[in-house]
Amino acid sequence: MIEGYYVESTDGLFFAVKGLIHPPEAVVAYIRYAPDPHGARAREGLPYRRLYHFEEQEELLRARYPSYLFEDSVFGTQLQGVPEERVRRIHDPCQKLAELRRREGRDELEEKTVGFADLLAGRAKAPESSIGISGSILVGLHTPHSDLDAVVYGSENCRAVHGALRKLLDEPGGVVRRPNEEETRELYASRSQDTPMDFEDFARLEGRKVIQGRFQGCEYFIRFVKMPAEVGESYGDRRYTSLGRAEIEATVADASQAIFTPCVYGVRDVKFIDGWEVGDLREVASFRGRFCEQAREGERVIARGKLERVVAKEGKAYHRLLLGGPGDFMVA
Repeated sequence: MIEGYYVESTDGLFFAVKGLIHPPEAVVAYIRYAPDPHGARAREGLPYRRLYHFEEQEELLRARYPSYLFEDSVFGTQLQGVPEERVRRIHDPCQKLAELRRREGRDELEEKTVGFADLLAGRAKAPESSIGISGSILVGLHTPHSDLDAVVYGSENCRAVHGALRKLLDEPGGVVRRPNEEETRELYASRSQDTPMDFEDFARLEGRKVIQGRFQGCEYFIRFVKMPAEVGESYGDRRYTSLGRAEIEATVADASQAIFTPCVYGVRDVKFIDGWEVGDLREVASFRGRFCEQAREGERVIARGKLERVVAKEGKAYHRLLLGGPGDFMVA
């Protein structure tokens, strides 16, 4: 299981899988939907609540489902995840899209989902099987106002689809467009609680991204995900130790991995604004899609996140700044 998949637990919880590397007896995944008598969504006759923010996720799990929180010695932090014995069902994005293609009587959002995926595959000349649908549609908890959470697997397919999508966004009057100001303000309102940033900076950075926009009036977000074999890393090959929070200023030396989830930015000429200073901070990384395409090569950035010491199996060590927690940001 990798980024984009969902895990349904034996307690009826739905978790979004994060990253490509997992402990042997659990799946690192973050809760997205939980049964709730006051929930606004429904699945198989049961009401569900969508958990948008990290703090409300943690609060629910600590109070009612503590077995889905665990300390991990490799990643050096507490993680959300589903233990192997609590996995009821795995939801595969590519299988779901294939199922939608075969299904008759699709609703309007499902029609747009298939149309969007077919457009991307056709323009990019990518295999249909490399594109999937994640999020609420994947687990049957979408509403007429839900967005399209697409995912593309494999580096070559990702770059092809990314290039095709950029061209589509640049076509005047096309079916794919960038968010307008009102839509950008709505997106800013939903994110600013976790990721503080001035609206002007937010609008400027989001406005040049490919990973999100509108298709036939429907909001989309697309993740580009490498296959595990392309990464060549197994659980335990690197160990991470948190050194606390830090804020830095740096120049982006390598943004070639910026479209992927997780994303990585190689940095140089690092200056510490706040936090414990180290001399070998090599990269800024994140498992959250909102930090993809956040900066370009040669740009000077300011970023705040968790400073980590990374030790590889062969003993080599370096430091990175990991973005993703409440209050983390990166501005170019």
